[in-house]
Amino acid sequence: MHTAHQETVEKRVHVSELSLGMNVVRLDRPWEETDFLMQGFVIRDESELEALRLQCDYVFIEGRVEHTQRAYPGKPQQPPPAPRKGLFRGRSAPANDKKPRSEPPRRRVNYINKVDTATELRTATVKFKDAQETAKSIMSGLRMGRTLDLNNARAVVDSCVDSVLRNESALLLLTKIKNQDEYTAEHCLNVAILCAAFGKHLGLLEGEIRNLSLCGMLHDVGKTRIPNKILNKPGALTPAEFEVMREHTTHGRNILMSTSRSLDMAVDVAFNHHERMDGKGYPRGLNAQQIPFFAKIVGLVDCYDAITSSRVYDKGRASMQALEIIHKYRGSQFDEELALAFIQLIGVYPPGSIVEMMNGEVGIVVENQRRHKLKPKVLLVREADKTPLPNFHTVDLMLGNTDDNGKPYVIAKEVPDGTYGVVLREFVDQGLIFSKPAL
Repeated sequence: MHTAHQETVEKRVHVSELSLGMNVVRLDRPWEETDFLMQGFVIRDESELEALRLQCDYVFIEGRVEHTQRAYPGKPQQPPPAPRKGLFRGRSAPANDKKPRSEPPRRRVNYINKVDTATELRTATVKFKDAQETAKSIMSGLRMGRTLDLNNARAVVDSCVDSVLRNESALLLLTKIKNQDEYTAEHCLNVAILCAAFGKHLGLLEGEIRNLSLCGMLHDVGKTRIPNKILNKPGALTPAEFEVMREHTTHGRNILMSTSRSLDMAVDVAFNHHERMDGKGYPRGLNAQQIPFFAKIVGLVDCYDAITSSRVYDKGRASMQALEIIHKYRGSQFDEELALAFIQLIGVYPPGSIVEMMNGEVGIVVENQRRHKLKPKVLLVREADKTPLPNFHTVDLMLGNTDDNGKPYVIAKEVPDGTYGVVLREFVDQGLIFSKPAL
């Protein structure tokens, strides 16, 4: 008779020996000194391999070794070789692995931004304000019993997708502007924009991106059937009130089914965006394989925007906190592949983030560096003592711009919008975001 147990081990590997699918658990230096977002990750593309080779000499990967022993006295058996399946948790599953997969389809389109962020922001700011008004009109119309204005909804989505395809950073920055009093309408618009940017990041076809963005715009239309006293309650919901709130998924499905036969995917998303990978979601408790792909995306994006938004019962949190929550619940609440891809899209400091530097100065992230997530361009607006700078100016952390003491600028942390009196909306409305070139 034999007994078996598994032991998790770490294996030191030189960066020249790394390959896709390896699970990196430790580096040869502090994580904070590198451009990697999370502590521990699976190598998923060549750019991550390249970054590891540039920034490290060696890393530690995780594996599991199975040991077999006799259950009675005698010479112990030699442990079998470590199973390869346990070592690699990436996309390259063994050929005999029949487990259903819920990962997104392979990238089909590699998009290149057509204009710089500053140019697109000037156009996007006007379009964004128009889109907000239209979203509010659509939601208020539904609340008053009117039919869904599908033509206006499609027009808003098409405008947003056009902007995202030119350069997603501009609208992503604008989604950081939050208005608590108009949460539902603005949330739907933000989810539409984030879905468009995510679809672009995933390499979906343009038609798929437009469809996904429309699903994002319409995912919460069922909330127009929820009483305001529950929807806007400042305290915790009672169990009975929560059951009423959960019904917004069914209301959304019914509204969209009665609007047009062309909204099949939007119907699925409205009905299923609160389902979870572990089967503990609602309204039906579907398992991961039963949840539509677009519903998985919208559910993830919906959660991110909700966490970063201030509502009557909750203060909005910084983007990094939201990403940490998504990372924590990947595989249980969110599709793991999609969660990791979304974290990669948003990055450590997305455009519009309010950040405090190591020297105490405060700024607004205006543009990301795709391969150097910790080194964006930042518009500095506050002195170290948090008083307004007499002259706002942009620093490019990639170039190693230095402060008055000759030390390179480094971001210490992200803080919520409004901290130290820095309100993103005010800077956008005054046209200050890109008013000064980078040093």
